[in-house]
Amino acid sequence: MSKPVVLSLGELLWDMLPSGKRAGGAPVNFAYHAMMNGAEGWSISAVGEDELGDELVVEAQKAGIHTIIQRNAWPTSTVEVALKNGIPEYTIVKGVAWDHLLLTRELIDVTAQADAVCFGTLALRSPETHDTIIELLKRTKPGAMRFFDINLRGDHYSRELIEELLGYATVFKINDAELLLLRDMFGIRGTSDDDACRWFMSQYGLDYVILTGGSTFSTVIARGGESSTLATPHVEVVDTVGAGDSFSGTFTARTLLGDPLAEAHRAAVNTAAYVCTQNGAWPEYPEHMPDYLAQAE
Repeated sequence: MSKPVVLSLGELLWDMLPSGKRAGGAPVNFAYHAMMNGAEGWSISAVGEDELGDELVVEAQKAGIHTIIQRNAWPTSTVEVALKNGIPEYTIVKGVAWDHLLLTRELIDVTAQADAVCFGTLALRSPETHDTIIELLKRTKPGAMRFFDINLRGDHYSRELIEELLGYATVFKINDAELLLLRDMFGIRGTSDDDACRWFMSQYGLDYVILTGGSTFSTVIARGGESSTLATPHVEVVDTVGAGDSFSGTFTARTLLGDPLAEAHRAAVNTAAYVCTQNGAWPEYPEHMPDYLAQAE
């Protein structure tokens, strides 16, 4: 069986951590962890014609991620990451290379072959990249998983953008803090977490809604009514950068490879827990991923 092709659309950048710079960006983090879980991971992005851009291209290649990276005259993206008790706070610079992603035949052809496509709100903050990514989402093949990991950052989103992206999504992933904001934004205050998730599923015809609660829980709800809720295992946290993306990439790869919902969810939780014990978003995997959930049982 050939590997499923998982494609990420959006930001590729340097996370400027207290310990030094680390390659990252939510979509490409997703592609990396999908690859490490048995998929063929691809990243579409843009970096500058500068040294930081050269280094990012090399880092992605070293990690084993297939890339289509445009080079342009805008600077390579860097994000200042401050860690407070291991939890990242981001300062995101505007006017960077991935704000200027151009639609090309190469991007269209690769997107049309993908079994899953991941996207979030951040990369669509600029009109140019917004239009390119929307056009690529229109070109996905029938039956492809379209994974909308909302990833709200700063003021780089709007209700209109979220609604637009939900219209293309088959999977919607949010965290508990984002759900609080969306309850107000979409006028569904007073609903339980479960009811709110099912409202989005019904309203936008989604196959899955995934709600993560950081250090407490995660829930996956499927269109057919099946659901899985797991407590987050407690680990020695180094940093949580990329943990949510690792959850998403793992769940996507395992689902495409045929794992039942509960097994794909369990693998996603264990991967995210492992990433929290490591520096950066692209750690090497151990020969056998620890089963943190079993250790807690």
